[in-house]
Amino acid sequence: MKTALRSDIGRIRLVNEDRVWSEVLEPGLVVAIVADGMGGHQAGEVASNLAVDTFREALKGSTAALSPEERKTLISQAILQANEVVFDTASNNEQYYNMGTTVVAVLLSEDHAVIGHIGDSRAYQWRGGKLTQLTEDHTLVNELVKSGQIKPEEAEHHPRRNVLTRALGTDEQVEVDVQSISWMKDDLLLLCSDGLSDMINTAAIVETLEQDGLDLDQKADRLVQLALQAGGDDNITVALLHHAEDTELEG
Repeated sequence: MKTALRSDIGRIRLVNEDRVWSEVLEPGLVVAIVADGMGGHQAGEVASNLAVDTFREALKGSTAALSPEERKTLISQAILQANEVVFDTASNNEQYYNMGTTVVAVLLSEDHAVIGHIGDSRAYQWRGGKLTQLTEDHTLVNELVKSGQIKPEEAEHHPRRNVLTRALGTDEQVEVDVQSISWMKDDLLLLCSDGLSDMINTAAIVETLEQDGLDLDQKADRLVQLALQAGGDDNITVALLHHAEDTELEG
């Protein structure tokens, strides 16, 4: 496994409220998470940090011997635990009232990946020259698209495209979307905040990922630069995870 993590404050925001983290839990088991915080007066930064730290603590001691179903339960429970911590902190501190965060996380073994998410941070799979969005945005605009009230192309520039219908930490109870996918040699996963996906289109992501002349770090840097060149309206966070042909899962 090769990984490349990047987080940039962007050109507009005064604080980076995104957080990204990845670690080899043990040989054969890798985890990664991206969180995009929200809330005034640096509350978003607090929310994303709390979420990632709680998630990380919940996964301590996990082993590659876990079954696929056990991994789905593990990642769901870790995200729900993070929700509880963020919600309790917001409820007990006036300056953090209504803070929250998106989250997209993955638990990877040699042949299997479990993805959990809440909000509009995304996971994409790059396989055989094809990019597939794995997660579904929990946004008002996505609900409008699904119900046929607006067209997908209208959603890209809709004035309320950043309104979330589901976030971590804003409610005491929350639903986590969890899925399993196969994980094959030369597959690549992209986790990102909407600071990337809102600023550059799928074609630009594909063009970057298919460049054989760039290594994984250079591809991550390129994606961030494209988002900055497009305006950098938000914090930009990228995690690339590559199931390299010639390496074991070693980080």
